[in-house]
Parts: sequence; structure tokens; C-alpha cells
Amino acid sequence: MTTNNSHAKPEITAANFPALRSFLRGYFHEDVADEYGTPPEAADQFCEDADSDERTAVANEWTQLMHALEGKPLSEINQALTKKLGGSVRLNEEELQQVSQIFARCLAVKNHRKVAND
Repeated sequence: MTTNNSHAKPEITAANFPALRSFLRGYFHEDVADEYGTPPEAADQFCEDADSDERTAVANEWTQLMHALEGKPLSEINQALTKKLGGSVRLNEEELQQVSQIFARCLAVKNHRKVAND
């Protein structure tokens, strides 16, 4: 068990990222190219399909994961997404950035809608 700095960043386990694990297994699977085209297109589709709570949970967990892995090599990020969290897709740098932007937009849209509906 490692305790150095683990209090600042959550351990990357399915238990700590349940919504993200569910998303990865449902959208970032072996057939992603056939079903969605690219991983960013799969993330876009998820944002359309999911309800507001699901979108927010996944987008928040994605953001937490990217924060926890900040400065790590792409191979380590992909290992977390696949081996630790159950996805089947390995992302390149550009796709990683695009998916992060999509989830940031999901959060922004939710917050914007909430204000617009008040």
C-alpha cells in the first residue's frame, strides 16, 4: 500500500470511478470503431444518450482521473482506462484531449441549462 501523496489523488480503481468504469465498458469497447467511429465520437454520443446525472458523474470522474494522471505518460493513462477501469480502447494524445474537451463541455452545458431553466 502506498501512502505517499495518495490522500491528494484517489486510487485508480473501479470502486473509486464507478460511473467512468460503466461509461468505458459501454462506449469504449472493442466495437467502438464500428459503432461510433472514433473514441471522441463515442464520448459525444454518450453525452447525447445519458441523462444529466449520468453525464455529470462521468464527466466529473473523467476530470478527476485526468487530474490524478496529470504529467503521466500516455501509456500509463491508457493502462488506467483499460486494465484498471475496464475500457477496451487505447487513446492517442489528440483523442485524449478531444474526449477531455467533450466532458468539459458536458459539464458546462449542464450548468448552463440549470441557469437557463431558473
